[in-house]
Amino acid sequence: MRRPRPLVLVLVLVAFVAVSVGLARFLTAESRERDALVDVLTAQAAGDPGAMLDAMDPSCRRAPACVAQVRRNARAQRLPGEVKIINVQSQTAYALGAATGTTRVVWAVVDRGLPTVQCVEIRRKGSALAGRSISVLRVSAPIDRESSCP
Repeated sequence: MRRPRPLVLVLVLVAFVAVSVGLARFLTAESRERDALVDVLTAQAAGDPGAMLDAMDPSCRRAPACVAQVRRNARAQRLPGEVKIINVQSQTAYALGAATGTTRVVWAVVDRGLPTVQCVEIRRKGSALAGRSISVLRVSAPIDRESSCP
């Protein structure tokens, strides 16, 4: 019986590691999107439009309508406490390449009443191999708790 050659074993091991790293990078994009949402919503709940804009894509600062919506959200949704994400429904979830879409996020501040539902425009860039970036482009005013995002 022939023993496997060391070179073949090394090649199989390298291929396995490469696939594992690529898959791990691909799967962590969902976690990075959730983290970006938490950053923006935490600033919103703190009533801090400047921190919201810092956590969002710079294109929002250049759009007067986006800045105005951020300010309205920060003023109207101010709730002291810890932000908890209850549900995320993302149109860009598990996109293989670049994608832009709307994410419906249900969030609440612990012990502060009913959850809030908002639509957030998300842009993903990059690839699993080259690395991914997640940007929050826009945050809507709250919508009805049973509504979907457009």
